[in-house]
Amino acid sequence: MEVEYVVPLGENARKRHLHETSRGTVVRFVVQLKVFLDGKWRPVVRYDSVHGFTHVDWYKRSGESRKEQLPFTFAEALTVADEDILERWEVYRNRFLEGEWP
Repeated sequence: MEVEYVVPLGENARKRHLHETSRGTVVRFVVQLKVFLDGKWRPVVRYDSVHGFTHVDWYKRSGESRKEQLPFTFAEALTVADEDILERWEVYRNRFLEGEWP
């Protein structure tokens, strides 16, 4: 089963959440903070399982990115990602807009 939704977080910011489960187990997920800048939605921070392991991608306004592996199961990382973005989205957005790492 796949669940996907977008949550507006404030002016020009939103959280995108997608997860898929099979028999009650999270098998795929993406939780991402995006900001609307220069006419398009740009990623700020993205937690996901795309490469078969849990990780977070951090983005700078310049387009530079870095990946950090996480020591969590898919289900744990999904929870951590949702909570982290909801609690710190303003800090991450502001740092991104200032050209710093979120």
